[in-house]
Amino acid sequence: MYICTLMRNSYRNLLIITLFTLFTTACSDFRKLQKSDDWEKKYDAAISYYEQEEYYKANALLEQILPIIKGSEKAEIANFYYGYTYYYQGQYLLASHYFKTFYDTFNRSKFAEEARFMFGYSLFKDSPRYNLDQASSKEAITALQGFINLFPNSEFVPKADAALGQLRSKLERKAYEKALLYYDLKKFMTGEYLKAALVEFDNFQDDFPGSEFTEEIRYLEIEAMFKLAEVSIYSLKKERYLEAIEFYENFIDTYENSKYQKKAEKIYEDSLEQIRILNT
Repeated sequence: MYICTLMRNSYRNLLIITLFTLFTTACSDFRKLQKSDDWEKKYDAAISYYEQEEYYKANALLEQILPIIKGSEKAEIANFYYGYTYYYQGQYLLASHYFKTFYDTFNRSKFAEEARFMFGYSLFKDSPRYNLDQASSKEAITALQGFINLFPNSEFVPKADAALGQLRSKLERKAYEKALLYYDLKKFMTGEYLKAALVEFDNFQDDFPGSEFTEEIRYLEIEAMFKLAEVSIYSLKKERYLEAIEFYENFIDTYENSKYQKKAEKIYEDSLEQIRILNT
């Protein structure tokens, strides 16, 4: 048993030494390549590293030789791979920049269509969660929609469409949360935040027709208008109660069996009662 244990330990130590030697040699070879003046050797090594999915090393070597091979036959594939080295390392913003640069520079290349798609798709990958600023999501939507317009029959269109769906869902959720935020803030500055909420409710319906949140938004619109009427000056009360009634009637015409029906009817009846009181 002691001999078996000794043999296992010896084998493990030998394996560690072998792997360490290989790693050290590989690092040494890479460092030599970086210091070399032979751009062709660097180019071949960069392509080899890329194909072996060693994207950091491929990126480092391509960065050194791209200015040297500019205008040559090899510049096209080198620039295309350069964008992907950033993409596969998760540096999506840089990837999008270099894919766009590739498309602008080599727009007749066989890789131009893919580069134009990857420009938008990299922006999509860089898009944050819905509750953060969505400026980059809007930029990604513009880029991907632009790709579809340019290449409507591309094999990448289904993937672009799927990404667009996710991006639009983020914007929809962001707009929904923003509208609710204004509405929830009514308890601090009732009138002003109710007006802001009504504007956001209206914008939401214009920007996202058919949204899964529309029914709730349209009910909250009734509630917000009724509450605004309650806190309004006397001369505006009747007008706003009438608007709440109009919102209710439009809501019921669209959602006959809504889960908000009873609440909406209560607001409708209260609005009628307030108008009766104002009239007397």
